[in-house]
Amino acid sequence: MQHFSDLLTSIDSAIGGSQWFVFLLLGTGLFFTLYLVFPQLRYFKYALKIVRGKFDRDGDEGDTSHFQALTTALSGTVGTGNIAGVAFALHLGGPAALFWMLVTAVIGMTTKFVEVTLSHKYREKAPDGSIAGGPMYYMKKRLWLKLPSGRTLRFGKVLAALFAVATVFSSFGTGNLPQVNSIANSLWETFSIPHLYTGIVLSILLAFVIVGGIKRIAKVTQTLVPAMALIYFAGAILVIAFNYDNIWPSMVAVVKDVFTGSAASGGFLGASIAFAFNRGVNRGLFSNEAGQGSAPIAHAAARAHEPVSEGLVALLEPFIDTIIICSITGMTLLASGVWQEKHENLFQTADMEILDQRYHEEQEEQLQLLANHVKGSASLPLFNGELEVAEGVITNELTVIHARSVAENVRIQQGGKPYTGSIRVRQGKPVGQPQLQFYGRSLIHSAPLTTIAFSRSWLGPWGKYIVAIGLLLFAFSTAISWSYYGGRAMVYLFGLQSVLYYKIVYVIGFFLAAILDTSLIWIFSGITIALMTIPNLLGMLWLHKEVKTEVKSFWNEYAERFPEEKPPRY
Repeated sequence: MQHFSDLLTSIDSAIGGSQWFVFLLLGTGLFFTLYLVFPQLRYFKYALKIVRGKFDRDGDEGDTSHFQALTTALSGTVGTGNIAGVAFALHLGGPAALFWMLVTAVIGMTTKFVEVTLSHKYREKAPDGSIAGGPMYYMKKRLWLKLPSGRTLRFGKVLAALFAVATVFSSFGTGNLPQVNSIANSLWETFSIPHLYTGIVLSILLAFVIVGGIKRIAKVTQTLVPAMALIYFAGAILVIAFNYDNIWPSMVAVVKDVFTGSAASGGFLGASIAFAFNRGVNRGLFSNEAGQGSAPIAHAAARAHEPVSEGLVALLEPFIDTIIICSITGMTLLASGVWQEKHENLFQTADMEILDQRYHEEQEEQLQLLANHVKGSASLPLFNGELEVAEGVITNELTVIHARSVAENVRIQQGGKPYTGSIRVRQGKPVGQPQLQFYGRSLIHSAPLTTIAFSRSWLGPWGKYIVAIGLLLFAFSTAISWSYYGGRAMVYLFGLQSVLYYKIVYVIGFFLAAILDTSLIWIFSGITIALMTIPNLLGMLWLHKEVKTEVKSFWNEYAERFPEEKPPRY
């Protein structure tokens, strides 16, 4: 299993986790931002009008309204990334990571506009009368090349199949298994609800919603998304207001650290400029999914006679998801100060390494050595040999690093009792005794960090319930929407009859993930996201002239219908 995990990690590092993937993603969005002359700024007020029905026409075909399509797509993107993902990005890259998340979102607004426009234009009607759409349809119909010999090379069919297969797998790796696993862990930690009960109840609710198809999904999400955003927003504002004296210093740090990197502060050992950039962009993509091609599947079902109008609605998604919700989470973490504090926690082996000598953070020279080691600019020697433990306390002179921080008050237990004996360590990692548990004080990340931040307000410990409820609603709504994305991909690959079998497997997987470890799924998810994104970005770039033609046609029609307004120049 470890070898398989290492293989997946290597594949993920070569594609989704690589620098070239980041530059392809941002480069595509930046190209269209300049090519269409900043549509995310010039078209924003028109997007707000259209989502309220301004451009609707009697007889428009589709299964959902503009607003329902927007909330369905948002329910797929607003998920654990907004609670856990932002905390993880700040943990890795410091305040500057939030800046790069916001930059990614601004550029992603254009990317989302383009991909939805193309997907809506080439949607089809399924045999049951429902609308089937998504990037695979425009790839199949429009990605081809005329060879000098006169033959036509239809490479779009291959890319479309790759995208559809990746979408099916990603529906489990992104929208299903990790989401319910996060819900189950959160409800257990907050309310002591057993994982099994969570799996049973939520699986039944999920089955009820997704069996009804896109119309029932849309009805649920149009209520669920605004409700969950309001609850979460209110809790975050209380934290920020309670820590008002840290608001301005936090905002300064977000901008200043972009140019200098984040220095060591508290338990945080710092982060380089490049690392903050990489983590911010990576988490930004995971949060709003711009360029991934998932949201266009939901938007393809919207009632509209013209594709650009729905593209404009989609333009609002990264703004709401990342610029608003992720910014609120980021400011909550920064203003409360919890991102650089050490907290008592159970150590995860994947986040832990043991150095072969004692280092002291309070000594400037040794602090710099530790900071360089954590940032990857210079490595310190790792411990190899036998770790001697007496009554749960390590007797060797060494340093334990956990969650990119120097761990304090480290204790080792076995079966809930202090452990005495030896532990074999190879290259800084304990081996051969998985039943041992390491406890201590260190930095923490992801959802537990956000949970602590929400307790730093007038609500006190009650604040953690907002995170638990928010995580429940966010993650469950994500699972709902991704079931639709995966189902539409199944229709493309195997026909309408395959959807029922897919939904059965989807619900079963949802139940099992509530009670099983899904750590491998997160790695697999990163790979499938990349395999969706790459063909979609290439297809968008290939059809850039067609996008501009569609935009021109839309504004011509808009000017004819509303002569009293002055639409933007194209």
